[in-house]
Amino acid sequence: MRIAIDAMGGDHAPGLIVKGALEAAAEWPDTQLLLVGDTALIEKELGGVKPPNVTIIHADEVIGPDDEPVKAVRRKKTSSMVIAGQLVREGKAEAMLSAGNTGALMTTGLLVVGRIAGIERPALAPMLPTMDDVGVLALDLGANMDAKPEHLLQYGIMGSIFRTKIHGMDNPRVGLLNVGTEAMKGNELTKAAYELLEAAPINFVGNVEANGVLTRKCDVLVCDGFSGNIMLKAMEGTAGFLMKEIRNAFTSTWLTKIAALIVRPKMLQLKAKMDYKEYGAGLLLGVNGLVLKCHGSSDNKAVRNAVGKARTAIETQLIQSITAEMGRK
Repeated sequence: MRIAIDAMGGDHAPGLIVKGALEAAAEWPDTQLLLVGDTALIEKELGGVKPPNVTIIHADEVIGPDDEPVKAVRRKKTSSMVIAGQLVREGKAEAMLSAGNTGALMTTGLLVVGRIAGIERPALAPMLPTMDDVGVLALDLGANMDAKPEHLLQYGIMGSIFRTKIHGMDNPRVGLLNVGTEAMKGNELTKAAYELLEAAPINFVGNVEANGVLTRKCDVLVCDGFSGNIMLKAMEGTAGFLMKEIRNAFTSTWLTKIAALIVRPKMLQLKAKMDYKEYGAGLLLGVNGLVLKCHGSSDNKAVRNAVGKARTAIETQLIQSITAEMGRK
């Protein structure tokens, strides 16, 4: 299998992106990794050592974090992100991943890779941590700020297929993010989406409040990109605040420092559970190819895990399953 990596996207590109690719290349020698970006800069990071399953594909341009997404994708056709998308579209790679400009990657998915027939709006679908370590697949968490009820229906179907194919779940529970669990709670969007999801061939369990996500009241959480992104950022902020406060509490006195040594293994487990690096990347579901969005500050560990997630999606034929299901609608 072949996976294209935007080596120039993200806060730590190309250094940690290339380092993560090298770690992935060593872990999965049967996978061809295509590093897309400035050849000279990539070769410098490789330090003269290039594994046989790593190929450099030159790109003249880079889409920056402040670039306007649509204009950047249309004008910077020789950028690393766009070229990686072209490799997927042309069948020269089975997947692509990038830690670069989120809006530009969404646009690359739509304009370069293309949508799956029957999907109107692709959705960004990362995993959210849960208390039981199983996680919740949430979509959409930021690809589209506005959505129609039909879009949320499509998110529910795609999310259900994802959890079945990728995680082996039998009949995953699909929930709709709302302000209450009652069927008629919410705004016009969620009320209309509720009826569609209830009639869909999925295991719809009704509305789920945000405080029920971490306790896994559902396996797939459906929401519009605006609400979903607010929820995600609130979770990230809360997690960061709690970890900082816990660290301060355990380093305030010599007695708490001793206590910290005792609970350190558990604290490391908690930190790992809340760490985006463990999850690697979120998929852009609904495009006709595997497109993965890594966190902007992804390091080598996150890149390596993203490659692993891409491999699983390729092996389980996720895109083919979604395409086949939508073709029956």
